[in-house]
Amino acid sequence: MMDQSLSHSAYADTAEQGLAAGNMVGPKDSDEATAVAMQNTLLTPRFYTTNFDELDAIDVSPIRKEWDELINEMKADPNKGHFRKNEDWDHIDWDQMEPKLRAELKDFLISSCTAEFSGCVLYKEMKRRGRNEDITTLFQLMARDEARHAGFINDALREAGISINLGFLTQAKKYTYFRPKFIFYATYLSEKIGYARYITIFRHLQAHPEHRFHPIFKWFEEWCNDEFRHGEAFALLMKTDPKLTSGVNRYWIKFFLTAVFATMWVRDHQRPAFHEALGVDPEWYGQEVFRKTTAISLQIFPLALDLDHPRWVPALRRLNNANLRIAQAKKRKGFAAKLKHVGASMAAGWAFMQLLTIPAVKNDVPEETRLAPAY
Repeated sequence: MMDQSLSHSAYADTAEQGLAAGNMVGPKDSDEATAVAMQNTLLTPRFYTTNFDELDAIDVSPIRKEWDELINEMKADPNKGHFRKNEDWDHIDWDQMEPKLRAELKDFLISSCTAEFSGCVLYKEMKRRGRNEDITTLFQLMARDEARHAGFINDALREAGISINLGFLTQAKKYTYFRPKFIFYATYLSEKIGYARYITIFRHLQAHPEHRFHPIFKWFEEWCNDEFRHGEAFALLMKTDPKLTSGVNRYWIKFFLTAVFATMWVRDHQRPAFHEALGVDPEWYGQEVFRKTTAISLQIFPLALDLDHPRWVPALRRLNNANLRIAQAKKRKGFAAKLKHVGASMAAGWAFMQLLTIPAVKNDVPEETRLAPAY
């Protein structure tokens, strides 16, 4: 009898098993999805590398109790076997789907799969290079989860006749170097905002099941709980060194909060048909996700963004409009198009500066860092 961990990534005990599982092999047609996943822009998921020796030197002794609780929770593996299609998976007629919605749903799934896989690659590399048992254990567990998520989304894409060649991505996609502290800020926010996004959609569709146009949304509650635990891990890693959340690093935290929120706002406004089918206004959704993420991030960040500041939403709208103009200029050729591209890029930069210069709200970080999903 075949080992379940080899037959489907949902049962994998390690990232290596997940990536070698049967559902991760042999895509029908990888060209379309892989080409999209290979893109490197400000709005597309990136692959990261870092100083692994610095990560390996982290001492978790100051947060040992909270650390062991989290690791034991992840070792208990509550979601093993969950991320696979079962009797709750409804049939989707991709050919009959409205063309714009079909394109945006594919883009959403490809982007999500690439983001999950990029996490898997980074975490797996940390496990491979490290010697610190505390750190390698954590990253192995997180890599396992990300491999399961990526495999599940790849299953959903395969139904549409496409699949991402994940092995090709590993070798061909450009890697971005970030210092460990920047990895902490960016990945913490990525995991926590992922939780806030998924749980907001899940709760909305619980109340309005008529808008559930794809079965993958049924899996979002357990999925976002994985994201939440991963975010908890990075909160604890930051807590091992008080310098990471004080002094000049407060400015870096504000920068990453602003950049991650602004990127999400612009990216979501690129999928109007997707959000219309969900029955969700992108502006309401954006602010709702920002509020959840902000409330959670008070566990570790010494400041929060002022989401009710009179410049906040208008500047986000200007940033999105500038991004639309940049996209239009890219489609054209000639000197006039280049001028429009420069002008739109300057407008985007000015809008981002308006966001970045909004005064932050001070936060007194609590002694106890660990949180539980509460939305």
